[in-house]
Amino acid sequence: MGPPGGQWGRAAHRPPGKAMLNKYARAFFTRVLTPFASFLLRIGVSPDAVTLTGTAGVMAGALVFFPRGEFFWGTVVITLFVFSDLVDGNMARQAGISSRWGAFLDSTLDRVADGAIFSGFALWYAGTGDNNLMCAVALFCLASGQVVSYTKARGESIGLPVAVNGLIERAERLVISLVAAGFAGLHKFGVPGIQILLPIALWIVAVGSLITLVQRVVTVRRESAEADAAAAAEASAHGGEAV
Repeated sequence: MGPPGGQWGRAAHRPPGKAMLNKYARAFFTRVLTPFASFLLRIGVSPDAVTLTGTAGVMAGALVFFPRGEFFWGTVVITLFVFSDLVDGNMARQAGISSRWGAFLDSTLDRVADGAIFSGFALWYAGTGDNNLMCAVALFCLASGQVVSYTKARGESIGLPVAVNGLIERAERLVISLVAAGFAGLHKFGVPGIQILLPIALWIVAVGSLITLVQRVVTVRRESAEADAAAAAEASAHGGEAV
């Protein structure tokens, strides 16, 4: 925890695509959650603490409920803690604070939460779900999602714009998989055949993530070649001037 006005590490402005909610729903829930965010600030809770709590809740929902096939309740728990994504940003805006540490922590814990969700699916299929193929698909979703995020971050770290988002980003991966999981969980309430939605969603996420990865790698390769060519041309021009 830290005092109001300190560098708590939550960027006041989040990057596009960060939230799982569209901009209209996000604006609505931001207004609804503002009093709660104000209350947390008054009692000395930091945005970082909210981020950590939200991630812990997502991990619990995914790793406690999903491996047991309780997809409906797991999705409910995860969805509730997803709202921490709105609360911590709201707190940062109210306190007027922003830091590189906050952006780093947020992105890092996003990867942890994503890993927990797809690990929960994989554990279900490796155990009671008894489907090795779908276990492999869930693990591919986990790994490809991490690599998709890494390719953009790494490209930007070497000075390239990586001017492509790709077919399926984090928001789409989570919405597709969690909506399908929530509906698939209704099988426990007697809805027949609906559990097929989860494997369909995982296949969509797996294929979409692979396409997105290829899109980003191709983009980085093209931008890298263009940057190298521009640097070589500039060096040649300076060399000619020196002569």
